[in-house]
Amino acid sequence: MSIKRINPLSLYDGTATGMSQATVDTDTGLVFISGQVDWDTDYQTHNHDIKTQTANAAKHLITVLEEANSSVDNILQLRVYVRGEVADHMEDIVPIIASTLGTSRPALTGIGVASLASPEILIEIEAVAKIIR
Repeated sequence: MSIKRINPLSLYDGTATGMSQATVDTDTGLVFISGQVDWDTDYQTHNHDIKTQTANAAKHLITVLEEANSSVDNILQLRVYVRGEVADHMEDIVPIIASTLGTSRPALTGIGVASLASPEILIEIEAVAKIIR
């Protein structure tokens, strides 16, 4: 298996922590995308509401997909981690995620968690996709 690492320059650099924004199994064409959050390149968020963080995490997801030669239409599985009870945030996050996905309908799981990458982060979105061949 050959692995290609994806690290768009417009996103934070995870090298220091041993992570890539995504890895591609070039044999199978599968793209494994790390959880995307509302961080700038300095690991900071300037938004403290779930709607804005969801929109920015979704934009980062699209950036990684494009860098990996994939797209929203090629997402196979999406996991959305939300700080707290997922049901409490559905009204805010579902329209943003549905708009991001368009007509794509991947397998999707929403997971409520006690904590995420930093105390300010309210949502994290990770995915498995396939490359465009």
